[in-house]
Amino acid sequence: MKDFVAIGLGPFNLGLAALTDPIDDLDGIFLEARSHFDWHPGMLLDDATLQVPFMADLVTMADPTSRFSFLNHLKEVGRLYPFYIRESFHPLRREFSDYCRWAAERLDSVRFDSPVTRVEHDGTAYVVTTAGGEVHRGRRLVLGTGTQPYVPEVARGVLGLDTTRSFLAGRSTNEERTVTCHSADYLHRRAELQRLESITVVGSGQSAAEVYADLLAGIDEHGYTLNWVTRSPRFFPMEYTKLTLELTSPEYSAYFQDLPPGVRDTLLREQRSLYKGISSETIDAIYDELYRREVQGGTRTTLVTNTAVTGAEHVAGGTRLELHHVEQDEHFSLETQGLVLATGYGREVPAFLSPVRDRIRWDDHGRFLASSTHAIDSAGDEIFVQNAEEHTHGFVAPDLGMGAHRNSVIIAAMLGREVYPVEKRIAFQEFGVPDHLRGGHPGGTR
Repeated sequence: MKDFVAIGLGPFNLGLAALTDPIDDLDGIFLEARSHFDWHPGMLLDDATLQVPFMADLVTMADPTSRFSFLNHLKEVGRLYPFYIRESFHPLRREFSDYCRWAAERLDSVRFDSPVTRVEHDGTAYVVTTAGGEVHRGRRLVLGTGTQPYVPEVARGVLGLDTTRSFLAGRSTNEERTVTCHSADYLHRRAELQRLESITVVGSGQSAAEVYADLLAGIDEHGYTLNWVTRSPRFFPMEYTKLTLELTSPEYSAYFQDLPPGVRDTLLREQRSLYKGISSETIDAIYDELYRREVQGGTRTTLVTNTAVTGAEHVAGGTRLELHHVEQDEHFSLETQGLVLATGYGREVPAFLSPVRDRIRWDDHGRFLASSTHAIDSAGDEIFVQNAEEHTHGFVAPDLGMGAHRNSVIIAAMLGREVYPVEKRIAFQEFGVPDHLRGGHPGGTR
């Protein structure tokens, strides 16, 4: 029997595999449905970079000496000096994906081609069954099944979805004169899209901006009309100042966890610009490209803000989008042959957990209720989650930079000791009422 069975192998569970690898008294196995590590393959654009520094790798923020660090990967593949000369903290996204694959190939605890179909508890351990009939028993579970591309209800019909399914890679109709897809599948559909006469990108975040920029770069060669529609009031940048970045600290996460659930949900909506916007570099690059093209005679492109998609249907020769301009309260429509929905990702509770639902804590909205150690089971030390606790721990849940910290906490919870020191305080600012100011001490001095 294993100490734990981890399900899913994104960067977070892969980081857990790397950090537990040298721990002799913690034995785990990692089950992944895919045949190899694959991180957002549809968005590995040639010049796309991570939005976090290279230190936000699988292990460095917990153990800078680990053999699974990004820098050690660069050394092994002979690219450490070129990375040093490049003088950028932010690796290429494709480079990070290659690094993760490199790490996965060196971990004996990882099992690919192992889709989990059922999880039960036999009174002593969790029993995890895969589609191939393999059975693994573990004292604990770590869930790292990630998120799924989200398609709004109004657009599901044009992707061939019913109301019970969240995503389909894409759809081609009318002898391939209509192509619709989610941005998660963009690179796989790009060639089809660029053969069309018109393409529309819907969305307001980094993925939408990167898809638009990539299509804008090919507009002269392929000759299509390009539109970008967002319901946001502007193409807003992510906040990236240093005191703002302190909100990704361990103590802010602890502060957030202590707030009432309603306050947490409100905060998450108000903090969209901290993690759902566009990098200022991408926005500036798009503007500069549009300006250059304007000087040279203009480009067949339209950018529309404040506009929500209220309906979508296939028509002769394309897809008609029904649109609503929020501030002007005006309805209008747009016909397009190509449609890319950069509409983000959502979480679903895996069906394989049904037999153990009664062992899991849930909030009033049917979401996992995670403790400070990321445990969601009633006992508080058996089932842990990775990137499924945004509503309890804050917007840092999907942040690569906090992955090693979370894994340090989970490892400490499983072992009862800190193998990797867990930082408690790193921020200069106070997020709650400072202790030395409670009680109205004169002068506010410590």
